[in-house]
Amino acid sequence: MCLATPRRVTSPPLCTMLDFLSLTPFFKAPTDISLEYFSFLDPGKTRQNNEDAALIDESLALCILADGMGGYNAGEVASEMTVREVRDEFARWVAAGQVSTRDQDIRRALIASAQRANQVVYTAAQRVPEYAGMGTTLVVALYGMDRFWIGHIGDSRGYRYREGKLEQITRDHSLLQDQIDAGLLTPEEAKFSIHRNLVTRALGVEPMVSLDVSGHDLRAGDVVLLCSDGLSDMLPDAQIAALLSTAAPLSAQGRALVDAANAAGGRDNIAVVLTKAHGVPSAPKRSGWLFKR
Repeated sequence: MCLATPRRVTSPPLCTMLDFLSLTPFFKAPTDISLEYFSFLDPGKTRQNNEDAALIDESLALCILADGMGGYNAGEVASEMTVREVRDEFARWVAAGQVSTRDQDIRRALIASAQRANQVVYTAAQRVPEYAGMGTTLVVALYGMDRFWIGHIGDSRGYRYREGKLEQITRDHSLLQDQIDAGLLTPEEAKFSIHRNLVTRALGVEPMVSLDVSGHDLRAGDVVLLCSDGLSDMLPDAQIAALLSTAAPLSAQGRALVDAANAAGGRDNIAVVLTKAHGVPSAPKRSGWLFKR
């Protein structure tokens, strides 16, 4: 998918028939939170096609981003297939009443959703010669009322921006990260490594895949950023933080991130998904799962 102009990517709700408010209330948030979303895909300056994909399902409070790889059009096939399969499988778990805000339930549902996508992509790669060897990274964010969960595979990243500080909350599954962890490279040396794009884990290349999942608290004013390496390879964390610190609307911040990555060279496709938590202190307090705003 190649978009020349920014847009909000909002997928059709799959579970509107469900009475989400009938779910057992699990906690009470001190302040109601509403979520604002923005997604932007850009091919960058050197690529002709776009192998990144993004999907936002507001009815599920679920954001998904994938960065595909493979010959011909296989990379974009893998990424598009992945974001939709992850969303569809997670929606099935919700419809079956198998999702609560307990960490173990969230982890199980997200892991199962990633594995379902992995099976679909892997099977397609085995059966269709043009898709042989295709795969994709994956990063997914799921939001509760005062908490969110990030799952990831590969080197697409999740960050949380809070009160002037940017925190990377995923750890790249990459050869470069392994070398840094082993003390073979410093982070500064890693910027010039020839192995920047070698991932050690990807969705769709093996029959089974492992999704790392972590939970984090969510406060009013927080911005959660999901991005492909087309952004994170081009911009240092300090510059990303500076662009997220402005008073500009979320959409303008997203465009500014992509513009800055292109200005720095735009060597790869760029995908950005932003979610901002807004406090609504005047709203009546409620409890439950934040599927609808």
